Amino acid sequence: MAAVERKDVVILHQLKRGKITPCISPFALKLETYLRMAGIPYQNDFEEPMGPKGKTPWITLNGKKMGDSQLCIELLSETFHKDLSPHLSIEDKAIARAFQIMAEDHLYWVMLVWRWIYNGGSSLPLIQTDLHFAVRYLRPIVVSRVRSQVSAQGIGRHSQSEVMEMGLKDLRAISNYLGTKPFLMGDQPIEVDCAIFGMLAQILWNSPGCPYEPLFIGELINLKGYCERMKEMFWPDWNQCLIPANPLV
Repeated sequence: MAAVERKDVVILHQLKRGKITPCISPFALKLETYLRMAGIPYQNDFEEPMGPKGKTPWITLNGKKMGDSQLCIELLSETFHKDLSPHLSIEDKAIARAFQIMAEDHLYWVMLVWRWIYNGGSSLPLIQTDLHFAVRYLRPIVVSRVRSQVSAQGIGRHSQSEVMEMGLKDLRAISNYLGTKPFLMGDQPIEVDCAIFGMLAQILWNSPGCPYEPLFIGELINLKGYCERMKEMFWPDWNQCLIPANPLV
């Protein structure tokens, strides 16, 4: 059943829940985490995951439709007068933005290549029960489309070892900057943590067989602790949000 619009209540349109994480999209997990962090009322709609820009997630708010997770956050921040990082200096805000762009516009492509090209999309049934028709039955076509996208972007033109090394450098950069801090920019979680958590969660929990997996209990263990803190703080209902691996209905 589609969500019913109510004044000042966000409708978050996204893919159906996953088996291991509530969202198998880093951008959907980012946006829903932000809504929880900012205390903005929302309801999910899993019936129309693809938005006005042909991507997921997207939102409807008071009749207005907005795509792109970051543009959604900026709209919500302005509408609900939410600023989660007023304590940061101009320099710190620049650092936070740089890490977010690295995660969402570089590390994301590394993981996209791994999930769809190197792994051929074979991990999708392990992390999502109710797969979209195009994923379940037209996976070769989806893989071909992703291959074209990553080639046009550029990262798909490199060797697998080169690409995975690029991603490792990104992860090390995040790990090194995080250090022993609870959250990326200090003691308090802010907007950028939603983006970093959304991306790292996909690697930690939704990438079975990924070569980065063992690093989260070794060299990059602080990133695992970071994800667990974000999960505990903003997703106390995490397990309740998951789709059972073997649903009875």
